[in-house]
Amino acid sequence: MITVDFSKRGGAGLCDFLCDSIRAQIRGGQLTADEKLPSKRALASHLGVSVITVQNAYEQLIGEGYIYSIEKKGFFVTDIAPAGAPSTTPPSPATAEEAYSTTARPPSTAPSLFFDFRNNATSSERFPFSQWAHEMRSVLSAGDQKLLQRQTVSGIYELRLAISRYLASFRNMRVTPEQIIIGAGTESLYSMLVQFFGSGKKIAVENPGYHKIAKIFEANGARAIPVQIDQQGIPPQLLEQNQIDIIHISPSHHFPTGRVMPIRRRLELLNWAEQAPGRYIIEDDYDSEFRFAGKPLPTMQASGTGRVIYVNTFSKTIAPSFRISYMILPPALTDDFQKKLGFYSCPVSAFEQFTLAHFIDDGLYERHLIRMKNYYRNLRNAFIYALEKSRISPLLTIQEEEAGLHFLLSFKTPQSGDQLKSAFLAQGLNLPLLSEFYYRRDYEEAVTGKQGSTISPPNFEPGPGSASAPLPGARTFVINYSALEKEKIPAVVKRMESALQCKV
Repeated sequence: MITVDFSKRGGAGLCDFLCDSIRAQIRGGQLTADEKLPSKRALASHLGVSVITVQNAYEQLIGEGYIYSIEKKGFFVTDIAPAGAPSTTPPSPATAEEAYSTTARPPSTAPSLFFDFRNNATSSERFPFSQWAHEMRSVLSAGDQKLLQRQTVSGIYELRLAISRYLASFRNMRVTPEQIIIGAGTESLYSMLVQFFGSGKKIAVENPGYHKIAKIFEANGARAIPVQIDQQGIPPQLLEQNQIDIIHISPSHHFPTGRVMPIRRRLELLNWAEQAPGRYIIEDDYDSEFRFAGKPLPTMQASGTGRVIYVNTFSKTIAPSFRISYMILPPALTDDFQKKLGFYSCPVSAFEQFTLAHFIDDGLYERHLIRMKNYYRNLRNAFIYALEKSRISPLLTIQEEEAGLHFLLSFKTPQSGDQLKSAFLAQGLNLPLLSEFYYRRDYEEAVTGKQGSTISPPNFEPGPGSASAPLPGARTFVINYSALEKEKIPAVVKRMESALQCKV
């Protein structure tokens, strides 16, 4: 078993320090060529770190060529000795513990990425700096006393009114400012919802899905249950089987598959919510503004059933660092929410809220959305066109590219997803696999009762599923393209071609 003394890592991150430790043991001969390494779960348990830390370390070492993986068998040490080199073990270099015991961290040997397709950041050139600065000056010049006062849990009225007007004009949603709660990112809103409904509630999350959401629910005392989606979304019968109280869904554009939930399934879920008291649907509409074909889809909140809590964010439309989100409560919950959580203050500064309210009311937000929608449409089209005209076009399939800021890219090769990912990493491209967004199947089986009556705590780290049933999308990658610059597209495609030529 690999042993690492994390007490000597200094200011280094756990993943970086683990990488350096394993790298040093391979170079020093403590780990020999073709030696099988511990599984991710076993090593994580042994070292007292998360599975994702070990997984990221293994992926980094695969990209650097220190280790390799064999599907359904595990991870192994690469023979790094050059051809013709003497077989004697070389002198052991300084261990990672020794390196990090000094104040200066040695330079990393990890190859730098040319582009990271996990990143969904917005280019600084796209942010409306001058317009935003103008609105900030206007807010300060007004000298409103409210800037200096404590804000209620709901946020300032002016912003909530601006949001309600915007939703009425562009999403056909009729909501009052009293229904709207402003939060510092969706994380804070989800945390408040768990506190409002009470800990111990069983909340269904989509599988595959964005794992951070489940972790937030769990961290606040709820029980997050991954439920496998079909072609239409979460099946209502699985909600009944698992005695779910609340579901979290993204019906307008599911992440990561990009699927749109059809009206039949929406009605089925709305009917499920109305069948018992205390059932609610959390509708995450995180990037509905970026639909490139037709008008934005109607929201489930607009059904008027009173069982849908709508959540959206400005992080996608303005910038990821712009931590202002909002949720819309059903009218029947607004008074109870204020009674239970009204002692909180809004976590977003009044200054930023007033600035955003002006930005919306002056029509600048609408114009910014139009510019960004056109920009992302052209960027997506240019990237897809380059892929379709490339030498690797016969090997690839592109799916779900008509909405949102990501699409799926599949490859028809005999290589595994992990092997393809390693080949891309060697070319400086980080492409996340679709399979990484599935939850572990051992927990899926547990919550359906197949493994006994006791439901064990979920493992919300991404995993490959059971050894006998590999996860779907084994050679499919999730392509977040919003941060990609058009000038980089030819180089990105060329690097993809080089990676596949090595593997096909």
